[in-house]
Amino acid sequence: MLSVMDDIYDVHGTIEELELFTKVVESWDISMKDQLPDYMKAYLDAFLDFYAEIEAVTTKEGRPFCIHYAKEAVKKQVRAYITEARWFNSDYVPTLEEYISVAVISSTYPILITLSFCGMGEVASKEVFDWLFTEPKLLYAASGLARLIDDIRSMRYFEQERGHVASAVECYMKQHGVSQQEAYDELYKIVINLWKDLNEELLKETADIPKPILM
Repeated sequence: MLSVMDDIYDVHGTIEELELFTKVVESWDISMKDQLPDYMKAYLDAFLDFYAEIEAVTTKEGRPFCIHYAKEAVKKQVRAYITEARWFNSDYVPTLEEYISVAVISSTYPILITLSFCGMGEVASKEVFDWLFTEPKLLYAASGLARLIDDIRSMRYFEQERGHVASAVECYMKQHGVSQQEAYDELYKIVINLWKDLNEELLKETADIPKPILM
């Protein structure tokens, strides 16, 4: 489901269509979908069925709060996607800091974790979701790692060919006026620090957060 959404923003949608698609998801106003092209309508129908199933299952389990967090997570996701689409449409290369602040969300880690918690039963309590939405250091480290490693290894070969927002490598190169190799070297340092942050957070005793959630 998220892979298709990513393709809608990266490949298929015009910026005008994407702006409207984002508004529909942000507002959860399905009446607006009639203004969208057919493929977006079809996607939204499947997407809404998926969310209806989440709501039905979690409500039956006595966890009706889950759907609120699932909706908020996808709203954050489309905001990140539309920000990247605007950057690409205007040929804007953000600073590395700007890029990472959006990329940790567009990496899909936050929404995937949120949806996973919806399926974990009572161990994923409302307090766990509240903690997740404080954007803890653990989440930032895991998401940042995923995005930076992906950028370093593959984005410049595949996604840049088809047209895509500048990768972390290109953002760093432009911001600091350095070569590609120098950018790689510096980004690897950031990756190492994120690994350290991730391990430190996992080793911490967090009384309010069950271990199955952290692991």
